[in-house]
Amino acid sequence: MVATKTFSDAEIDNIGKALNDTKRPLKSRFRALFILRNIGCDRSVEWIGKCLNDESALLKHELAYCLGQMQNKSAIPTLVEVLQDEKQEPMVRHEAGEALGAIADPSVKEVLRKYAMDPCPEVSETCQIALGRVEWVEKSGKDTNSPYDSVDPTPSASTVDVTELAATLVNVSLPLFDRYRAMFSLRNINTDESIKALAQGLYCEDSALFRHEIAYVLGQVQSQVAIKELKDRLLLPTENCMVRHECAEALGAIANEECTEILKQYVNDEERVVRESCEVALDMVDYENSSDLQYASL
Repeated sequence: MVATKTFSDAEIDNIGKALNDTKRPLKSRFRALFILRNIGCDRSVEWIGKCLNDESALLKHELAYCLGQMQNKSAIPTLVEVLQDEKQEPMVRHEAGEALGAIADPSVKEVLRKYAMDPCPEVSETCQIALGRVEWVEKSGKDTNSPYDSVDPTPSASTVDVTELAATLVNVSLPLFDRYRAMFSLRNINTDESIKALAQGLYCEDSALFRHEIAYVLGQVQSQVAIKELKDRLLLPTENCMVRHECAEALGAIANEECTEILKQYVNDEERVVRESCEVALDMVDYENSSDLQYASL
């Protein structure tokens, strides 16, 4: 996080230019993105949106994610455009749909209903969950903010029984919305038992979207008890690149010596999104093992 301060328009513009500068290392552009995300104003949204035609699917997916986490309604037209663009990579379109759910303005329900029928499963499943979140927020009058400073795609479940939650998590006959709720509850409990149960979701073959979200939350908890499962999926060449990339970033968040060695092995992976994820993850490892007070500094 960046320190709390007021940024001038000129400072925001300079950060936005750094984000959009393709000559900069990807890790530097990521840091610029996180600064803009933390500022959160309309001008920041505009600069992030300008970057959504970049060649890096990893960066574009992170741009869309940040726009959702900012919950700034001025981002809605840009996110709808990305979701509708079938030339965009599925992981980018998925993230745009999830971001619309994170903003949770009722105006996005129609477009989410439309793309809940998209032929790409990562997109359709995302939009189904996002629509469920918008409707849940409308009905409950609550948001789904988590203890990890993030806006979750669903609320957590009402129970804290790890055995029950673990069974719900891997039950492929249940709606993904319900399994996501179990996922976030297991994350929030954050014991070795709950994290081990959570990691079993990485072996659920019914949904790449689900496995990718499991990897994401394992990165949030930064628990070493999940390293084996994350490594298994990163090393699996037939795994969806969206899942492998998220496993790499989770290993970067855990940031111990074992994770570092794994990431170094895959920093030259055949899949660009995996290579770039390992590069960014290794930068995160450097940060986690340094005395820097903030990651998002240029």
